[in-house]
Amino acid sequence: MITRREIVYSNRWFQVEAKHDDVDSEPYYSLKLPDYVAIVAYTTRGEIVLVSQYRPAIEGASLELPAGLVDGSEGPEEHARRELEEETGYRAGELVHLGTLYSDTGRLQNRLWCYLARNVRPVAGWKPEEAGIQSLLMSPTDLDAAVRYGRFKHALHLAVLALADRQSPR
Repeated sequence: MITRREIVYSNRWFQVEAKHDDVDSEPYYSLKLPDYVAIVAYTTRGEIVLVSQYRPAIEGASLELPAGLVDGSEGPEEHARRELEEETGYRAGELVHLGTLYSDTGRLQNRLWCYLARNVRPVAGWKPEEAGIQSLLMSPTDLDAAVRYGRFKHALHLAVLALADRQSPR
């Protein structure tokens, strides 16, 4: 059982927390990161809304679901709505909360809030706010092929897609 915690490093992206117990002399370190949301969004034609963006961590472009950090006073659902619209130019009517996952229980403290949006519609006059991000539509068959052939490799977003598949058949 953890008896004492201390932040040993902090920046705008994460904190390193040392956790102490009464058994081990060495602390256990974990990363405190903001929670984030990811959305599986289907258009009225059944296409899935995706984004492609450059990710410095992997030094390349990544094909992903629309997603973003939960920060400020808004809750996860409000963030999901905002991120979907800001990143893709599509607006959700109803959002279904598919579940909340831990991203890595061995090292990270943050959670991933997973949502499903059906019948999303384009926002008239939308212009991307974020540089280096591209919105695209993909059929479920094409997304399956992108997963199978290694073009869609975001492990946590694959988990969100699996939750969406369990919610209702495509």
